[in-house]
Amino acid sequence: MGAGWINRKNRYKDWVKGSEQNANKAISLYRCRNVIMRDVTIIHGGWFAILATGVDNLTVDNLKIDTNRDGIDIDCCRSVHVSNCSVNSPFDDGICLKSTFALGYARATENITIANCQLSGYDEGTFLDGTYKRSNNPEYGYHPNGRIKFGTESNGGFKNITITNCVFDYCRGFALETVDGGLLEDVTITNITMRDIVNDPIFLRLGSRMRGPEGMQVAKLRRISISNIIVYNADQSSACTIAGLPGYPIEGIHLSNMRIYYRGGGTKEQSVRQITENENKYPEPGMFGVSPAYGLFVRHAKDISISDVEFKFMEPDYRPGLIFDDVDGVDLRNVAIQQTENSRAIVLKNINNFNILQSEGFEDLKLKNIEQRELK
Repeated sequence: MGAGWINRKNRYKDWVKGSEQNANKAISLYRCRNVIMRDVTIIHGGWFAILATGVDNLTVDNLKIDTNRDGIDIDCCRSVHVSNCSVNSPFDDGICLKSTFALGYARATENITIANCQLSGYDEGTFLDGTYKRSNNPEYGYHPNGRIKFGTESNGGFKNITITNCVFDYCRGFALETVDGGLLEDVTITNITMRDIVNDPIFLRLGSRMRGPEGMQVAKLRRISISNIIVYNADQSSACTIAGLPGYPIEGIHLSNMRIYYRGGGTKEQSVRQITENENKYPEPGMFGVSPAYGLFVRHAKDISISDVEFKFMEPDYRPGLIFDDVDGVDLRNVAIQQTENSRAIVLKNINNFNILQSEGFEDLKLKNIEQRELK
């Protein structure tokens, strides 16, 4: 490992520790109204290249950000439009919605549009100089970040949000997380392409970390529509994940018109892994370890609808394509699941009201009250 690697690794350690040698924020907005930010380029932007807290009627357009930590953070804001932005952030999130107690009270981040944006995790600086270097070196101890995320701070919740026409390249996938008591509801994600995704392409998590004032109750995560998605070369250890809590299901999730291609390589031993709940753990794709399903893992959920979706792999994978555990209402229509010989396509545990229709390789089937069943 050369001197360049060593220097970069040491700089990253400084950033994580919040070294006084590094700027904390390039641009910070607090309790503002009617702000337009346009045609700005930021390199090495500090802990936040842009942090907007309690800002209403904010437009962020045509920004190019190539930074060491978060790109654009939108916290406790209303009526925000982010468009035509390119955010390269190898060590942290690209565009991140939060709802903290920074205003002294819980306030939802709501009425948000994110459109026509690119997220990536190339080496810092190589997006703007056009070299697009990828140094995913195990000795370096990181995978690229990037992505669009809701959370982790989620006291006030997230409502009425649309994300469309975005590109993810060499970074993480979507993470929609509420773990501090705030509602996460009414979100539409559509027209997304992803390549070289290093963990779950889609990660929905309802948890009970409850970081904030005492007395907060477990939130709800509901009414999420995700459609028109292409994912190529997704990480072999991470399926798409929808994970609620016992007694607190994620509700009303609709996945449609999706094509997801995983690297494959999962083993029979991995297919029977028991996944712990991790109710209070920091929410993050990978928090459950290697997924026992290669395509989609759903636990503690209600009203899950999946239509016109293909799950495929590039190398043989001996894990089932889909696992549903403690789910009330599963509706599969025109779903294609690639299988390795003698593997299982779908595993059902503690399911009420399961339907599969018009899906290649499966007879139309309607089941109720399933304790354990496998479909091959």
